[in-house]
Amino acid sequence: MRPLRGSCLALLLALSSTILGLHIPLEVEQLPTITAKAPSSLIAFPFDENFTLKCEAKGNPQPAFRWTRDGQHFDPRRDPRLQTQPNSGSFVIPNNKHVSEYRGKYQCYVFNTLGTAMTEETNFIVPNVPKFPKEKLPPVVVVEGQSIVLECNPPDGIAPLQVYWMTIGLKHIEQNERVSMGLNGNLYFSNAVERDSSGDYCCFAAFPRIRTIVQKPAMSVVVKPSKDVTELDDSKTTEREPSLLLPPGGQSEVHLVKGDELELECIAEGLPTPVYEWTKVGETLPRRTNIKNFGKLLTVAKVKREDDGMFKCTAKNHLGEKSHFFSVSVEEPPSWAEEPPESQLVTIGSDVQIKCATTGRPRPTITWRINGQPIGDTPTPGRRLFDDTIMLQQVQRSDTAVYQCQASNPHGSVMANVNLMVLNLRPLILTRDFQEYSAVQGKHVLMECSVFSSPPATVVWTSGETGETVGGGRFSVLADGSLQLQRVAKEDTGQYTCQASNSEGETFITSKLEIKDPTRIIEPPQDLKILRGTTAQFICQAEYDRSLRREIEILWARDGEEAYLNYTQDARYSVDDGILQISNVSHSDEGLYSCVAKTTLDQDQAAAYLTVLDVPEAPEDLVLADKRGRSVRLKWTPGEEHNSRITEFVVEYEENQWDPERWRELERVPGNHASAMLMLQGHINYRFRVCAVNDVGQGPPSRPTDRYKTQATEPDRNPENIKIEGHLPNQMDITWEPLMPVEHNGPGLEYKVSYRRLGVEDSWTEQMVKRHSFVVKNTPTFVPYEIKIQAHNQQGWGPEPKVVTGYSGEDVPLASPEDVSVEVKNATLLRVRWNPVPANALRGHLVGYNVNWWRTQSLLVSTKGPGEKQSMKVFGNRTHAMIPGVKPFSEYRLSVNVFTKKGNGPSSLPVTFTTPQGVPEKMSILRATNPQRTSITLVWAPPVEANGILTGYSLQYQQINDTQHLGELRSVNVSSPDITQWVLVDLERFSAYKFYLSACTKVGCGPAISEEGGTATEARADRQDVGVSSRGWFVGLMCVLPLATLAALISCFVCRNRGGKYAVKEKEDLPADQESKGVNEDTFCEYSDNDEKPLKGSLHSLERLATGEDDSCESVVDYEDEEEQFNEDGSFIGEYSGRRRRASVEMNGPSSSVA
Repeated sequence: MRPLRGSCLALLLALSSTILGLHIPLEVEQLPTITAKAPSSLIAFPFDENFTLKCEAKGNPQPAFRWTRDGQHFDPRRDPRLQTQPNSGSFVIPNNKHVSEYRGKYQCYVFNTLGTAMTEETNFIVPNVPKFPKEKLPPVVVVEGQSIVLECNPPDGIAPLQVYWMTIGLKHIEQNERVSMGLNGNLYFSNAVERDSSGDYCCFAAFPRIRTIVQKPAMSVVVKPSKDVTELDDSKTTEREPSLLLPPGGQSEVHLVKGDELELECIAEGLPTPVYEWTKVGETLPRRTNIKNFGKLLTVAKVKREDDGMFKCTAKNHLGEKSHFFSVSVEEPPSWAEEPPESQLVTIGSDVQIKCATTGRPRPTITWRINGQPIGDTPTPGRRLFDDTIMLQQVQRSDTAVYQCQASNPHGSVMANVNLMVLNLRPLILTRDFQEYSAVQGKHVLMECSVFSSPPATVVWTSGETGETVGGGRFSVLADGSLQLQRVAKEDTGQYTCQASNSEGETFITSKLEIKDPTRIIEPPQDLKILRGTTAQFICQAEYDRSLRREIEILWARDGEEAYLNYTQDARYSVDDGILQISNVSHSDEGLYSCVAKTTLDQDQAAAYLTVLDVPEAPEDLVLADKRGRSVRLKWTPGEEHNSRITEFVVEYEENQWDPERWRELERVPGNHASAMLMLQGHINYRFRVCAVNDVGQGPPSRPTDRYKTQATEPDRNPENIKIEGHLPNQMDITWEPLMPVEHNGPGLEYKVSYRRLGVEDSWTEQMVKRHSFVVKNTPTFVPYEIKIQAHNQQGWGPEPKVVTGYSGEDVPLASPEDVSVEVKNATLLRVRWNPVPANALRGHLVGYNVNWWRTQSLLVSTKGPGEKQSMKVFGNRTHAMIPGVKPFSEYRLSVNVFTKKGNGPSSLPVTFTTPQGVPEKMSILRATNPQRTSITLVWAPPVEANGILTGYSLQYQQINDTQHLGELRSVNVSSPDITQWVLVDLERFSAYKFYLSACTKVGCGPAISEEGGTATEARADRQDVGVSSRGWFVGLMCVLPLATLAALISCFVCRNRGGKYAVKEKEDLPADQESKGVNEDTFCEYSDNDEKPLKGSLHSLERLATGEDDSCESVVDYEDEEEQFNEDGSFIGEYSGRRRRASVEMNGPSSSVA
């Protein structure tokens, strides 16, 4: 904080020694001031429990109270029936049988040793229950055409008064231009007619404020026809000009108060019935004018001074007219010209003026009192009275008093109590000393220093221990002495002193200010769109001054409501650590949610909107229009979308004949439509309903429409999906999809089945059936027929049916494929060709061919034996196939047969062929043993499947020390297939190596097996000088290998001779459509093509071989250049399911070499 130097800024609380708008603290001796008073009138309504006459005041010394009633002293404390309170002038009158005894005008006086204040009079009104006098009224007898006045004369009561004319049966008397009620309650007839005769004209007076209605005894009216009158003067029974029944005379004066409603009334009698005209003399009628009661009443709402003037009412008929003038004067009750006179605090020796400026019409009379007494009863030197003004010169303490000013005219009065305090007092600081203030950085703070003094005090604020004055810039001293700081900063923290002084003395207080960090929301809630019934979560996190950590609150409110959701009784709302969670969200939860981070010093606020998504509400107001037999337009009104645009409407129907109470979809309509033209079936009693769909889902259905029944008619369509099958060789089974019941269009639905031999018969054989199937017996095997099916009901035939072609029953084929040939593509892949079976030998629909093959001998051994039979299905009329997965260097036999849906035909004569040598399988055993300083021994077993005559092994190795760089790849050719051990020398000391080994035939080398090892350390090499052949583990390995080989050979022999079911056999049993599906989904990846890919001399190929990867998936590529693309055979490769046989390695004994 930086106080301004070089100037002492002070605040003068007033420019003179007079203080207006007086507010004196109760610590200071002062005159009584009335704080609450009773209204000018108080009505004792019968339904109220009690009635309070208020009179409360403050002052020092504590004021006392006294009352007058009708100008006489009245002490409510002496009446035990009244309720009073200590230190209060108010009292309560209970509503009991004695309440009428307290009727009168009350006035309260409040006094202490300094003076007396008084209230205006309160008129306590105890209304009597209004009653009509009991009287017997003679009948009113008139001649037709004469006027009638039925007087009501309602009793006095509490306004407002409402008068009604009714019969005894409470039927209102009809009012019109001829008959109407005046403002005084009387019923006027301008001229009587015979139908006015009645004996029950009743006047009812209602007093709403006391909830009372009273009735006058019924009056009787007798209207005699004018032709029956002989003796009476009939001067008034003939037509006559108007004369006024109300008001009397030609002119009247009307006085009313500004703001009231002006009511001017003219009621005339005459024959024919007069009409009325209203004008304002010399002016136009006010714009607020209304003509009521059939032209007899003129009203002007909220009259103003400019509405003064002369109004004229004219009643006229064709015989003449009669006028009345109203002199209207708008007056005003007394009111203060500006503000009521204010109390004053002055110092001794001052001059004082009290002015009581009022307005009113007529001009109000001013009455002055001092302490409740007429001013003339208390003469004072130096006081002068000028109508509405009092002048006092050189006032003293004794001039302290309450001056009453009252202004009155015929419309009311106003009164003011003016306290004149003559006082000299040193400054009194009302704010507590050592007050501590806290403020948030960047905000405003107000440090109070409320001072009362007479004369006014000068207030100075200083800061810190230096006592430097503060003011200007961000610092300002207010009129009440408080110091306001704008945009406070941390450096404003400290101690401040407020010093007040005047001619009577001085005083001061000290305040302390501490500046806090502001509260700020750092993670505000985000707008949410959420489905109804789910859980919504708003997150709100804030930072704040750490000293306020026990005061910080994060509150949640919705739509600006003052009630916070933190304290709601709704269990669906939960608030925890600034997170508001709303479970089971409903539409009523939608709105703006505000997060308020609040401390005692400041707050920050952020808001987010919750949008509740839901399926649309059901459409409403369904209407059927444009009914045209079998079509109708359905109209509806969409329901609430629930914040997701309606995308479509679903029209559903229900009928009560075939499937009652089950609703089915009929049509879908775009979401921007509200009607649909529905095309209907015949002979159906429909009901319709509509559902709306949005992105959330489908909403509930509407209420159904009334039933709408269509007339019966012929079928609209014939059966579809006709199937012709032959389950037996000499019959034909015909089935079709029947019409749905709602498609019958009438009773008696049946089907006409027509058939004939294609190209053989000209006439149709016809049969009427009611079911949806038909069997034609004694047909030739597998011959074509033409078939058509037509629907029929009692109304007629459906449309002309379409003709479909089908075949009679099938039988198994009679012939086998001929000229079967095998082309060996490589060691594992064959191409098979054959000639197709003639169509006349198929005796059915061709499904495909079975290719069967079996291994008879491995060319590595001389013995022959039956091999496992394998099959492949070739679908369609194809004459070739690619057979993958045969064993290299083997002898095979192969045959082909055709098959139809009925079964397999005979197999062709077997074809014998052999496969060439291939590359060996991956070896299963490779071990790096006996590591020395610069050498290591590799031991392996031959491959289980050599796939040819082994010619040797390919050995490669490279250094793989702990670096990313691999050593040079070196190769060793092991030319003897009998070698199973090799010693590598001249290796790097203490180094790691990776070894790759593959077996080879004359075709090439197979996939490599890999192993890692390393040369030994110094100490380990000394311990391993013993030869590997003498180690125990090596002896054990050589013993185990022959036994494992023997066990594998026995297992293979058992598997080959076991026979039974196999994968291909299972696939043969599948239906044709499932087989074809399975074929298309299979891949080639289980077959190897490594026979023609010798080991490449690169690290990449070695790595792939070492990890067991191969290029079998690419085997098809090798045959893309064939005259028939291999991919056309791809559909059947997946049908192949063979077993891959493994044999153990047979070792004749250890043999080794050194490289």
